[in-house]
Parts: sequence; structure tokens; C-alpha cells
Amino acid sequence: MKRISVLIVDDITDTRDSIRRLLQFEDDIEVVGEVGSGSEAIIFAEGKRPDIILMDINMPEMDGIRATELIAQRVPGSSVIIMSVQGEQAYLRRAMMAGAREYIVKPFTGDELASVIAKVYEMDRIKKEVMGEQPKVFLDPKKRNGEIISFFSTKGGVGKTTLATNLAVQLANTGKWRVLLIDLNLQFGDVAVFLNLVPKRSIADLIESGPIKFSEIQSYFLNHSSGLQVLAAPTRPEYAELITAEHVEQILSEVRPNFDFIICDNVSRFEEVGLVTFDIATQIWLIVAMDVPTLKNAKLSLEVIEGLHHTPKVQVVLNRTSKEMGMDPRDVEKSLNTKISYEIPSDGRALVSALNQGVPFVTSYPQSKASEAIRTMAGRLTSSEIVDPKPKQKEQERRIQSPIKQLRRVFGF
Repeated sequence: MKRISVLIVDDITDTRDSIRRLLQFEDDIEVVGEVGSGSEAIIFAEGKRPDIILMDINMPEMDGIRATELIAQRVPGSSVIIMSVQGEQAYLRRAMMAGAREYIVKPFTGDELASVIAKVYEMDRIKKEVMGEQPKVFLDPKKRNGEIISFFSTKGGVGKTTLATNLAVQLANTGKWRVLLIDLNLQFGDVAVFLNLVPKRSIADLIESGPIKFSEIQSYFLNHSSGLQVLAAPTRPEYAELITAEHVEQILSEVRPNFDFIICDNVSRFEEVGLVTFDIATQIWLIVAMDVPTLKNAKLSLEVIEGLHHTPKVQVVLNRTSKEMGMDPRDVEKSLNTKISYEIPSDGRALVSALNQGVPFVTSYPQSKASEAIRTMAGRLTSSEIVDPKPKQKEQERRIQSPIKQLRRVFGF
């Protein structure tokens, strides 16, 4: 007889241990895993697909309700049972609306818990028999295999990090896509600040931990309430020298099969780490603003990118468009001799307020023109033809050279 597989999700280790002990004498129930956060629960559920997930509500970073919502969308074959304390009826209603099948109030006995698990499992079994269904794996018809978007700008202050973080949150918020945001401004990265996250561990700590494998990398992710996962920049500028282009290439290679979208926020200059992301990326998003110095540098950057044979990947994003700037997007296109892929309207008050709160403007000001533009970007990105992530043979041969040698070749020195 098949045993009911159970995942325990609670941020308190002692609580997880107690629940596991309550279930260890049940012959028809098998605890297949224990995790301490909602984001870990999602990763485990997608990989192992347990029959039942026992989910606590109050957890840091991502609470049980948001995790339940994402699991219901991504792993519909797994049923969530909410574990709650008395007096949380409002939370319980929200959890049931998010997709939970049942709830049990703490503290509970082993018999009570086993009974609820058995009831939910039996209800699911009967439903599948009646409807003639087998447990289904959530597979979106447009599912990506690690589409990597490399964000780049010619100078600071044009809104590169703002756009990268808001696009990442918008993609993750839908619940359809697994999204990773990597802060590669290794000396002064601000991604964590923009998302109001505290980087306990960063990419520098990962490099020093040993072999770079996904099983190790994922323990260094920060988890945002949207479902977005973040690999933060080092907490001190001097730690940046620990990370090489080879490290970044290894990280991207390991994380790629596990995410639909990987967004890299690069430093605003040509250097080895950024050039590696250019090589591996499916798209390079060049962020420009409506001022002459930025456009002059953007034109030079496009020439360098052409010399690196990456022009087909480039998407030009014009940020903070406004009639008050003394030029229009057509002037920018003429200056750069290239088409603008996306335009983000200027919406200063909303954006500055959102930045100071550490809340992306797509969340705090969803009705703003800038938020509408981000949603358009995300919609076009997810509905576009999927790009084959495998590099062509010519590019594979070219990557044998180091990025710095390629850059020297372009500039002729």
C-alpha cells in the first residue's frame, strides 16, 4: 500500500521535530522532508511533489499564505493543510482562498493530525477517480529554460536597478514563473535595499563556501514576498575582488535549469563579470535616459556590443520619458541609430516614494504609468517566442577567449 508522503513547513526547528515525532508511528504516513520557509517549501514541492504539505502561516520572508498560493498554481497535485494557532480566523479564510485544502489548530495530537492528513488525501483520491484524472504537473506551455536577461547602462542614475527589480517582482508576482535576480554590481549593489531585504549571506560568502553547485547556491538566496529569489551583492566593497568571471559563469550554469527567468543587474561599465553575462544571456537590456551625455555613452556602448557580436540580443529601454526633456523617443532612436524596445514614462513621485519605502513601485503604486509599462514589458517578455538557450557553435568557440581579450580586440589595444 502506498504511504502518504508529507512535507513539514515551519520556521521553528523544535516544532518541525515535534510534528515529525507525532507522525513517525503512523504506518501509512511518511515524512519526506522538513523546511523552514515558504520559498523552500515551493522548491521542495516542485522537486519531490509530496501528497500533503503541512504549512505554518507565520514565517519570515514568505508567509504560508503566499507559499500556499504559489504551490496551488505550480504543484496542484500536492494538497496544503494549514497549521494555525487560535484566533487567526481571518488568516485561515485567506489561506483557504489561496488554495489550502484544510486546516488544523495548534496544539494538536498525533491522532488529530493523522486524521486530517488521511481525510484530505482520501478526498483527493476520490476526486481524481471520479474525474478520471491523475495528479498533474504544472507545465506552462511557454515555460522557459533559464532565460537570462543582462541589464546594463552606461552610467549610474538612469534607473537600471529600479527597472531590474520591478520587472523581476512583476514576473514573480504572477506565480507562473520561477525568477532569480542576481546583483552583479559587486562593490555597491543596491538590489537588496530596493527590495527591503537584509542580506545575511551574499555571493561573496557563496564563493568562499566551496564547490558551486545549485544545492549549495540556493541556501544563499534571499526570499522576497513576491516569490522572487535574490542573490545579493557583497556587503563590503573590498569583498568584490573575491568574485571572478569564472565564478559568475559557474553560478549561471548551475541556476539556469532551475529558473524560468534570471535577471542580472550589472555594474555600469565594461568589465569581465558583465561581459560573461553578455555571452550567456539570451537578451541584453541597455537602459538609457533622455539626456545627451547618456545617449553619447549609449551609442559608444552599442558599438562595443556590436564588436562583441551581441547586437541581436540588445533591447534598448528608454527610461523616464517626458516631453519636458526637450526631446522625444524618435530623437533618441535617430541618435542611437536603433529602435527603442520599451519606453518607461517619468513618474518621479511614485518612484522615489517606493524606493524610500523599499517596496517596488509595481506593488506600491500599481496604477502608475511606470507600473503599467513594466506590466507591458513582462507581458511581451513572457509571450514572446522562446529563445534557444544553447549557444551557437561560433559563440562557443569565441568564448574560449577571455572577456577582457575580446574587449581589447574591440578597442584595438
